[in-house]
Amino acid sequence: MGCLNQKGFTLIELISVMIIMGVVASVSIQKFDTVTDTADERALHLGIKELNIRESLTWSNIKISADGYTTDVDLYDLVDPILDGKYQWNTGPDRMAGGTLRFNTQFIALNRQQSTESAAGKWEP
Repeated sequence: MGCLNQKGFTLIELISVMIIMGVVASVSIQKFDTVTDTADERALHLGIKELNIRESLTWSNIKISADGYTTDVDLYDLVDPILDGKYQWNTGPDRMAGGTLRFNTQFIALNRQQSTESAAGKWEP
């Protein structure tokens, strides 16, 4: 009888492929985590922009109303600081001075500049 023609992979070839697949998987998981964190940070900055837009819009509406601008307290009470979705808003003891905005795993402490007769209040990290 002649030589047997065996086809297939050797154990070393199979182990090599598994090691390569493991390395690729670990690198891709790390990249995915980085992308997720970056997206959450970007969402926080968009949340801050939305708070500032709401503040400016409310301030503008008060300015063009018949009564005009009165106080920062009146303005703050009319602004809705609750954002939709996965945002969480926690204010401190002085709710008009700032608070913490959270989106998923990321959070940022915000301070609020008070509004005046000539400018709307502004939320800043």
